[in-house]
Amino acid sequence: MSDTILETRDLTKHYGGVHALEGADFALKKGEHVAIMGDNGAGKSTFVRQITGVEQRTRGEVIFDGQPVKFDGPLDARRAGIEAVFQTLALADHLDVPDNLFLGREKTKLNWLGPFRLLDYKSMRQDTLAALQKTGVKIPNISNTIERMSGGQRQCVAIARTASFASKLTIMDEPTAALGVQETAQVENIIRTLKEQGEPLILISHNMRQVMDLVDRIIVFRRGRIVANLRKEETDGQDVVAYITGAKTGAEYEGAA
Repeated sequence: MSDTILETRDLTKHYGGVHALEGADFALKKGEHVAIMGDNGAGKSTFVRQITGVEQRTRGEVIFDGQPVKFDGPLDARRAGIEAVFQTLALADHLDVPDNLFLGREKTKLNWLGPFRLLDYKSMRQDTLAALQKTGVKIPNISNTIERMSGGQRQCVAIARTASFASKLTIMDEPTAALGVQETAQVENIIRTLKEQGEPLILISHNMRQVMDLVDRIIVFRRGRIVANLRKEETDGQDVVAYITGAKTGAEYEGAA
């Protein structure tokens, strides 16, 4: 049985004449935490959007948990066991915390009523409190709507949702970019908890200190291509920056497996 949870082969995305992602070969092992780094526009978020079905790839393959997949949208990826936090968060501002955590997978009761269902608010509220406790996220009042929360609280709700439901793979796209010191520490603790539980994770981040503290391996994108695949213990911040800026070309790169 393969120990690889995710693999991409020649993953490519073109927007007309713009080659946002070109020939990305990548592999992630079960339990492994990998950071994706690169300058703005390097192809990092484009890469993740192809994996999660947010966009449809131009060509290439995605193999998840041993099976070729082509998700029609993020809900398909979620059902397969991939949870993602994007910079846009994908929260419903007019709903409260439990409704957002269970959005698209609401708990119901009185299921014997045929096509009619009643939402089980009590159960969703209890599970929400348990999820927040598990991830260390502190929300003073989970009945508040998202629109009444700070940016940091919103981000933490999105991360709690992801960390609570991911069954096979978690993806975080710049999860602490808009957070303060305390909230950033909370998110990093969630990532460490996922590592302890053996859950694989892809982290997109510009934060070099964070990357060096949290992951096993660093993949560097530049101009839509993977140019480096670095073991954390065999590199340093200066080396990573050299690949990001093009001071090192990645000519010796032989794939991200």
